[in-house]
Amino acid sequence: MIAKNLESLLTMYKEVVEKVDLGIHVIDSTGKTIIYNKKMREIEGMNINDVLDKNLLDVFRFGSADESTLLRALNNGESIQNVKQTYFNNKGQEITTINHTFPIQENGLITGAVEIAKDVTKLEKMIQENIYKKGHAPYTFDQILGQNERLKEAVETSKRAAPTASSVLIIGEAGTGKELFAHSIHNGSSRSAKAFLAQNCAALPDTFMETLLFGTEEQGETEGRPGLLEQADGGTVLLDEIDSLSPSLQMRLQQVIQEKKVRRAGGTKDIPIDVRVLATISEDPIDAIAAGKLRKDLYYRLSVISIFIPPLRERKEDIDELTSFFTEKYNHLFGMKVSSIDKEVKSYFLEYDWPGNIRELEHVIEGAMNLMEHEETLSFGHLPIQFRYKSGSGGRTNDLEKIEGFLYQPGKTILPLDDYIHEAETYYIKKALQHHNFNVTKTAKALGMSRQNLQYRIRKYNIGKSDDS
Repeated sequence: MIAKNLESLLTMYKEVVEKVDLGIHVIDSTGKTIIYNKKMREIEGMNINDVLDKNLLDVFRFGSADESTLLRALNNGESIQNVKQTYFNNKGQEITTINHTFPIQENGLITGAVEIAKDVTKLEKMIQENIYKKGHAPYTFDQILGQNERLKEAVETSKRAAPTASSVLIIGEAGTGKELFAHSIHNGSSRSAKAFLAQNCAALPDTFMETLLFGTEEQGETEGRPGLLEQADGGTVLLDEIDSLSPSLQMRLQQVIQEKKVRRAGGTKDIPIDVRVLATISEDPIDAIAAGKLRKDLYYRLSVISIFIPPLRERKEDIDELTSFFTEKYNHLFGMKVSSIDKEVKSYFLEYDWPGNIRELEHVIEGAMNLMEHEETLSFGHLPIQFRYKSGSGGRTNDLEKIEGFLYQPGKTILPLDDYIHEAETYYIKKALQHHNFNVTKTAKALGMSRQNLQYRIRKYNIGKSDDS
């Protein structure tokens, strides 16, 4: 009975090891592989027979034996946590993992080592491509549109800041155009002919942000890898969402800006750099400091010059100009000739609060023009359906309110819910079809459903062109 229970338990352990979504690699006291799960085989691109019962160094290539976290755990009794390792399989393919590695002990003796690995090979390649790709800044101050006084003040402050070498903190909600201001500052400076490199600080985990920003000096590498701050030497680095960096990385960045020197991760020497740092934040930096998201010393170092960009809801006098600009932009891209926006849409735009700011306005216009064919006037019915029923409709009696009046009137019996939904859906589909001249493809797109789904409802509700609205 005991043997049977032990066999059952071993089977369950084997199933767990095979199914877990992390690589598991176990070696014995001689360095031979004794456990090598499915996820580890996928990470390393190996068959189990190529690895099982073979010495680790006969299968994988490291810069040196000491670079293998498994062998370090086995030979030195080290517990190694959250360490990045780059090595090669027997086909010469580069593999990068983040490892947790532990020695296995029995009666005080080390009898093996286990490694739990997470694959980051693709992410590491993306980082290196980012590091070695020198960017450029396509925008200038001429492309910042609007007559709002606070906006004009932000532009004037930016123009005065451009020729200096000081750091700049650009403050504004998402979608207000912070990157456009950063590009313009770089292009208005003496650094305009040099690199402009931008990085969103919320896009990657700390382990990779450290490598990306400061570079790395790993064992076995003769030259190491420069980070963004080195790569942009003589130019500008834009760090978007600076409050997303961990406190430790914020402290290192503050030191780099202050000392104008960078030390690579794993390195021992300081490398002089001449780089201007621009940073953005989407909330009031004082609130971010109070919440522990932004270090006070980094804030003071970055905010030598602070630029506040007003949200679109506070500069609605600029909506007409921005709308015209985006309409012309997509006329050019789509080969269209939209020449006007009807009064109902203009009224709606002025009443709406635009939580997504200018970016949202552009997306709405792009979406509307995707629903147009040969029309020259953008009307309310062209606006994306998910946008039409957001709050703040400018007092417009929308189609859902028409449905309510159609189905429920004073003195009229309230319909059962299923009947109400049936009549409301039928009514709305009829109106949408009429608006698009019974073009099923365009109507389906406007309603956010497939053509087949719409055709099914047309048949189900027996809707035809001759139906009364």
